[in-house]
Amino acid sequence: QVQLVESGGGLVQAGGSLRLSCAASTRTFTNYNMGWFRQAPGKEREFAAAINWSGGRTTYADSVKGRFTISRDNAKNTMYLQMNSLKPEDTAVYYCAATTANWGIRGTLTPREYGYWGQGTQVTVSS
Repeated sequence: QVQLVESGGGLVQAGGSLRLSCAASTRTFTNYNMGWFRQAPGKEREFAAAINWSGGRTTYADSVKGRFTISRDNAKNTMYLQMNSLKPEDTAVYYCAATTANWGIRGTLTPREYGYWGQGTQVTVSS
């Protein structure tokens, strides 16, 4: 019921910044909690950040806390990931995801909670 398209990835030097966008095609964007996941070559897809339907609650993986900021603009049906102080270990394909699952105590943190995924956008951080 929702299509997701990521954009904003690219090449950046260590210490630099990128802003990823996720455009959602749906009539009911606020029905969804949203998340960003990333997958490095040869590794499993891992949680990066999540945001609830209103934007009032967020949670982050320890690896990105203090550097990444997740946000959403419900009027634009768009979610963002501002990535600052990028490190080579941030290199991955970044995926936007949507879920109708309840936020719960800690947030929606696992890939299995998400039913809808974008195609991914490559982020490469050089050293």
